[in-house]
Amino acid sequence: MKKICVVVGSRANYSSIKSAMQAIEAHPQLELQVVLAASAILDRYGSVSRLIEADGFKVHARVHMLIEGETPTTMAKSTGLGLLELPTIFDQLQPDVVLTVGDRFETMATTLAAAYMNIPVAHTMGGEVSGTIDESIRHAVTKFAHIHFPASPDAKARIIKLGEPEDTVHLVGCPRIDLVADVLKYDVGPLRDNLFAGGVGADLDLEQPFVLVSQHPVTTEYGEGEKQISETLQAVRNVGLPAIVLWPNSDAGSEDVARGIRKWREQGLDEKMHFFRNLPVDTYIRLMRRTACLVGNSSSGIREGAYIGTPVVNIGSRQAGRERGRNVIDSAPDCGSVANAIRQQTENGRHGMDPIYGDGHAGKRIADVLAGLTQINVQKRITF
Repeated sequence: MKKICVVVGSRANYSSIKSAMQAIEAHPQLELQVVLAASAILDRYGSVSRLIEADGFKVHARVHMLIEGETPTTMAKSTGLGLLELPTIFDQLQPDVVLTVGDRFETMATTLAAAYMNIPVAHTMGGEVSGTIDESIRHAVTKFAHIHFPASPDAKARIIKLGEPEDTVHLVGCPRIDLVADVLKYDVGPLRDNLFAGGVGADLDLEQPFVLVSQHPVTTEYGEGEKQISETLQAVRNVGLPAIVLWPNSDAGSEDVARGIRKWREQGLDEKMHFFRNLPVDTYIRLMRRTACLVGNSSSGIREGAYIGTPVVNIGSRQAGRERGRNVIDSAPDCGSVANAIRQQTENGRHGMDPIYGDGHAGKRIADVLAGLTQINVQKRITF
């Protein structure tokens, strides 16, 4: 049995790798090891660990590596703390391959730890272009990784241009699209009645048009988060539609965004809004299918949104350069621009499916490739 260790550091990590975890666990030649780290084990970010265990996965280890503060300094220190703690876990579990996701700081710690320990690294969602520090992390991880699982043809081509051997680059699609395809297949009837028992704020009538807001800090614009989320919330208020608002992730600047949300509520401006720290993946996908518009800077608007056809207003620079479908309108991070874009999207209505990031079978493809690997040379060589 080949042991595949997956490190999950956040709610975004989990949705980005869940279908591959399921396929690895089901594969007769593979053994899944799950390590939870960073915000995935903290209540303040929605206790993703409980969702993972409720989905039936065994958790083999937990790593506390998130330093309080969510500043550039603490983000760098958190990466270092992960690099201190993860080698011990890998030494105990003895994985044959470490599978890491995307472009977050915990991805960097995971990759460096495995690479220094001569453990082959498999990387999903590499080769893409975006804004913020994620861009640098993503391409750095590509140069450490031994097996590449890009989500789109454009990303595959970019990985090869970075000097990675073509036979190590496997175009599989995005595992997040697998979840979308599965949820949409069985998505009938209204959302559960007790949805608004969680979170805080008003109960909304989801049979009527509503906005979904998901906005995270931009690490290269640290200090601007409070102003940016305030502009977004004011734009939503000006449009007049009720809104479901999600809490930001744990990147540097998270506290600025959270402060903006708290001040908004303290000023009594949230009478038509409901706030959640976290939502189950299937609930979020079903909300994306029903919302009049997804507003913010989450990659879910770009990736899942294209597949679902969700009208999206993408704000600011966080997703700059990322491949996008017809469903996305880009907006500057100011109230007037965001409000105008929301009105345009709600007038346009739902878009057709645009499967840029896969067809719903990425997880199985990843498991099959990992099972079929014989010998992996951990010594990297640039091929140009």
